[in-house]
Amino acid sequence: MAVRTISVLERQARLASRHRIRAGGRAGTVEEAAAAMVALHGTEPASVYLSAFARVGRLTVADVDRALYGDRALVKQLAMRRTLFVFPRATLPVALAGASARVAAEERRVILRDVAKVGLHDDGPAWLDAAADAVLAALAGGRSATMSELRDELPLLGGSMTHGEGRSWAGRSPFAPRILTLMSARGLIVRGDNRGTWRTSRPSWIRMEDWLGAPVPVVDAGGAHDELVRHWLATFGPGTDRDLQWWLGSTLGAVRRSLGSIGAVEVDLDGARGYVLADDVEPVDAVDPWAALLPVLDPTTMGWQERAWYLGDHRAELFDSAGNAGATAWRDGRIVGGWHQSDDGEVVVEALEDIGADARAALHVEADRLTAWLAGVRVGTVYPSPLMRRAAQGDRRRPGRLPGP
Repeated sequence: MAVRTISVLERQARLASRHRIRAGGRAGTVEEAAAAMVALHGTEPASVYLSAFARVGRLTVADVDRALYGDRALVKQLAMRRTLFVFPRATLPVALAGASARVAAEERRVILRDVAKVGLHDDGPAWLDAAADAVLAALAGGRSATMSELRDELPLLGGSMTHGEGRSWAGRSPFAPRILTLMSARGLIVRGDNRGTWRTSRPSWIRMEDWLGAPVPVVDAGGAHDELVRHWLATFGPGTDRDLQWWLGSTLGAVRRSLGSIGAVEVDLDGARGYVLADDVEPVDAVDPWAALLPVLDPTTMGWQERAWYLGDHRAELFDSAGNAGATAWRDGRIVGGWHQSDDGEVVVEALEDIGADARAALHVEADRLTAWLAGVRVGTVYPSPLMRRAAQGDRRRPGRLPGP
């Protein structure tokens, strides 16, 4: 049977219809939006809210707070690529078994290596297990506590190591946060209520079972990996095995085994080998023109490793040197620029190419919508793109800045 070719235009149409970021296809709830994307990126707390706002027709900060902390329908979990995500509760078991377990194994290995390096404990594994047991005991009965509170009351969480000797950024790294990170990757504890604002992260830690009210179902690791591949293809497909390897933080061998296990179908992506689900081979209709503004580390922008088909030549302006995406402006399935906020909180779009009057007007509509929603609140980031850094330094002279409609 001939291999079907899926063009760039069709890939962009699939993105538009499945990622819920066009005005005519937004989700009704934040839970629906998160499920459409497999998970939302949670590294930057504000991005969870801004990614949800881009995908939900009517949304308030309270709506996201309800899903995260009230109904607990969305759960923060360290998973793929040692990145914090916000998963729908139904997806959490496969995330824990298919991605988080691998992260936990590496975290444990590195902690024990560093403990041995500084000679902190004679028996590193025994100390690490005892420290985890002490945390679980301290959180018994549904108690929650911040990392600082736990460190102050549990001597086993003490200790640190130096880093960056001889460098300007040299200092000491405590082991306590790393122990909690390991425990969270194992699914023992979870980030519960946030004692900061929606734009800052000051989590309290609580036992996972207490937070959810029931144990997380245990699933087979291989089957969970298969399910994550299936979820990714449903949202991001078609894509390459390299895209999947990167997104999962997995190995190429494991990805290819899962592709075979779920019966993924090979397609041609402009000469590259891609994959779709077996029931997702038929062509997808084009959608009406659309525009969107997505935040730092949005799951759409970060969905693939091979990004030329939607990013073009704009990587140097919109990604930092580590590959973290800044705030982006989209038109019809392509990134055409970025956005930032002025000193008074106005959302300002900067085009990085000639996009035409219709696209400028559509992006202004989205900028006005986001400006009104933020209501003067300015959102910071530790992952600014080069475009965002220049804006923060007061450079408003760039010719790409969109004039008024």
